[in-house]
Order: sequence, then C-alpha cells, then structure tokens
Amino acid sequence: MRDYTGSMGSALAFCLVFISACGLVSPAWFQSDRFSFGLFASCSWPVGKAWNQTCVAYRTLEDMPDLAWKASAALLLGGWLLLALQALLLLSWTIFPEDFCPVKGRIPTQYLQVASVITTFLGLLLFPCSLASHVAQNACGPSAVYSSGRCHLGWGYITAILALLFTSFLPIIWRFQGDKTRKKKILYSSITERIACVSNR
Repeated sequence: MRDYTGSMGSALAFCLVFISACGLVSPAWFQSDRFSFGLFASCSWPVGKAWNQTCVAYRTLEDMPDLAWKASAALLLGGWLLLALQALLLLSWTIFPEDFCPVKGRIPTQYLQVASVITTFLGLLLFPCSLASHVAQNACGPSAVYSSGRCHLGWGYITAILALLFTSFLPIIWRFQGDKTRKKKILYSSITERIACVSNR
C-alpha cells in the first residue's frame, strides 16, 4: 500500500518545481511600456504593440549583463535544482516499494528544501542589484541598484517570490501532519495494549 502522505508530498513538490520554472524562464521580471527583462531573457516591442516582441535569450553566464545578474542566476538555478532533486526523491520513494529503496527515510529531504529556500531567497534578493546594468537602464531609464526607474515588477518576479513562499510554508505543514500521524500511532498502540491486557485475563 502506497504512502498517501508521500504521494501528496511529491505532487506538491512537483507543482512547486513547475511554478518556479515558470518564474525563472519568464522575460517579465521588470518591465516598462516598451521593454521587459527577466533572468534569462530580455524583450522589446514597438509602442502599443506588445504582441510583436523581439527577445534575446541569455544562454550562458557570459551572455548576462553584469556580475550581480550572473550570481543571481546561478543561485536561483541552484535553488531550483535542489527543489527538483527533492521532488524526484519523494516520487521515487512513493513509486518503488521500500525493499527497492533501502535509503528511504534516511536522506532528510527537508534539508534539501531548506537549502533550496535559502539559495532562492539569496538569488531573489541579489537580482535587483542588476538594475544598474546597461540592459536595465536601457529598459527602465534612470535605474540603479534597488531602484527600477520607469519599470515596475512583472509577473515573472512575483511568481518566483510566490513559489519561494509556498516552498517555505510546506515544511511547516508537513511537520504538523507528521505530528498528527505520530499522535494517532501512539493512540492506536495504547488501545491495542489495553485489548491485549483484557484478552489475557
């Protein structure tokens, strides 16, 4: 019989991986009326024709405009990989029987999640430093570190922040569920002991 909590945990983890990926690949972390840029791409379009966008992708760290941008990309990608690794571990423990997974329960996946949260938080905190880059200044005018000029937050950066918040809250929820499960086991154990004592008489 499969562990229902493990199934729910892996499903939630993969949902978070997908939401985080949508935020990371979005070219709309900061945007103005004619330009937008994200972690791995920047786009421009004629006035009033947002549907006719021309985008440039940053395929390597060397393509990114400045050091803060590169460091933020490395941290955020690392946080996403840690979250994806945790989701794969939870899925494998849910699918395969315990006989085929002798390390089940021995690898503390909550540590992977905490490391993912910390790494992602640092990456999101560092990215606004890249508002001083030439790409940000071309898009936002007089932008500087933590000053977006004429730009405003786009849906990509907000999605990445929401994914971080959800990832932060999940360990608390799982711990609460684990405490409830342990209490139920203790209750069932005490009831079984009472029945055994009565039957021995």
